[in-house]
Amino acid sequence: MKLLRVGTAGAERPALLDAEGILRDLSGIVPDIDGPLLADTAALGRIRAAADAGELPALDADGLRVGPPLARIGKVVCIGLNYHDHARETGAEPPAEPVVFFKAADTVVGPYDTVLVPRRSVKTDWEVELAVVIGRTARYLESHEEALAHVAGYAVAHDVSEREFQIERAGHGTRGRTARRSIRSGRGW
Repeated sequence: MKLLRVGTAGAERPALLDAEGILRDLSGIVPDIDGPLLADTAALGRIRAAADAGELPALDADGLRVGPPLARIGKVVCIGLNYHDHARETGAEPPAEPVVFFKAADTVVGPYDTVLVPRRSVKTDWEVELAVVIGRTARYLESHEEALAHVAGYAVAHDVSEREFQIERAGHGTRGRTARRSIRSGRGW
């Protein structure tokens, strides 16, 4: 089963794609899908129980837009040059420490939504990335195990950048970064 958000932009509702490929309405069980919901095992249990019991109404998926996988995104924190081959492709040596940058939360869109590209873009590039959804506040964690306990789920993301702006004009950082397009979400539940 996969959790989705469907509907017009800004008015998405929570849904579930079941094992038979039928889209099911979750709005009677949860108000929306966000990081805290994915970290809430009781809420996920209610969703699973309703799905198993056949209590979720089917949605007509024909023409229904799939939106961003999460509502109320607080931050999009990115790590640059985290793959050695990609670092070398850009002409950079893999960094000794992670290159951290942010993207605006409103750059997260659905899999078929328009990805905005900056005006005068000449070197638009894209990468498929693993998006890690953090479901609750995490500060000063002592171990990898503590960090993983805060992971609520994962999504496949499409990261779009304008390489001339990023590398030739401004160096690394947020300038030249445009949109991250989320393709699908899931945690294997």
